[in-house]
Amino acid sequence: MDDENKKYKILLTGGGTGGSVTPLLAVYDGLKKDEGGFEFFWLGTKFGPERAMVASASSAQGKKTEIKFKAISGGKWRRYFSLKNLVDIFKIKLGFWQAFFIMLKSRPNLVISAGSFISVPVVWAAWTLRVPVLIHQQDIKPGLANKLMAPLAKVVTVTFEKSLADYGKKAVWTGNPTRRSLEIPNPKSQIPNINANLPVVLVLGGGMGAEAINRLVENSFAELTKLCQIIHVTGKEKAITSYQLPITNYAQYEFLDVGQMAEAMKMADLAVTRAGLATLSELSYLAKPSIIIPIPESHQEANAEFFKSHQAAMIIKQKDLTAENFVSIIKDLLADKKLRDRLAINMKNAMKLGANQAMIKIIREIIR
Repeated sequence: MDDENKKYKILLTGGGTGGSVTPLLAVYDGLKKDEGGFEFFWLGTKFGPERAMVASASSAQGKKTEIKFKAISGGKWRRYFSLKNLVDIFKIKLGFWQAFFIMLKSRPNLVISAGSFISVPVVWAAWTLRVPVLIHQQDIKPGLANKLMAPLAKVVTVTFEKSLADYGKKAVWTGNPTRRSLEIPNPKSQIPNINANLPVVLVLGGGMGAEAINRLVENSFAELTKLCQIIHVTGKEKAITSYQLPITNYAQYEFLDVGQMAEAMKMADLAVTRAGLATLSELSYLAKPSIIIPIPESHQEANAEFFKSHQAAMIIKQKDLTAENFVSIIKDLLADKKLRDRLAINMKNAMKLGANQAMIKIIREIIR
């Protein structure tokens, strides 16, 4: 940096789900590793997973690199008639003024968001205060939140080349950043009670968990545990309680911290996941063969279609899954190493590399 004593203040915002949080934590990791001289703040929701994710990332980095977290009010605009929209208008207005006065006091040099409705009033407040904004577009299809924020952004970074057309001249194709914890082994983050003699299947439902996938595992783990060791991340308050744990070859967690999730991903021989881009980017980075079950009738279906077109994963529609065929699909994949190896190579090659470095370079250019 030109001035080694200057502290640049970066305000990160996102939440409600883990998808809008993970790439920002990857940027945070990269900035701390790359060169110091930063202070970090986070504005998120009160009840989303981001508070725990941010706390986990902060503690992994050490106290000197702590992210100061504050929850603000926020609402979601539904593109259909709902009385909740009337209530949420007031929540959004309140969130705007909360963000405005927080930034008026802290005077950040840059605001960064990767989507989510909690970010919208924050970005509007940043624009009002003439604070530069960087927006990151993860998914193939732009969401409403990013559509509302992008006109106020200085730069919009995108995961996919196709998204350049959505944002015009301010768009830069970077790929999607991944967390540094994927690169560095951490003995303290090991997952306990894992049967190393069996292949490991990691089952994820996104930051908030997925009830449909949880029920699928619940109805099939008697058979699955004969084939493999399952690491199942259910989401907070979505633990399976119908069976008494522990169960041999089955490890259930409502939440894994940053280091534990990285270790679980590295350990996995096969992943079962939703089609959130944060998770898929990390599985791509680690070249993990995957079964993708996108959320029905959502932007995730376009994400899943991208990986299908690159022959990088098995894509299964939720409506087509039963416990019986779920077990059969996993059994066949675990038995077919050539197919898993091919999926792994294609998964690795599907995503653009170098996103972390590209985004850090853009951040430097904006704040200097």
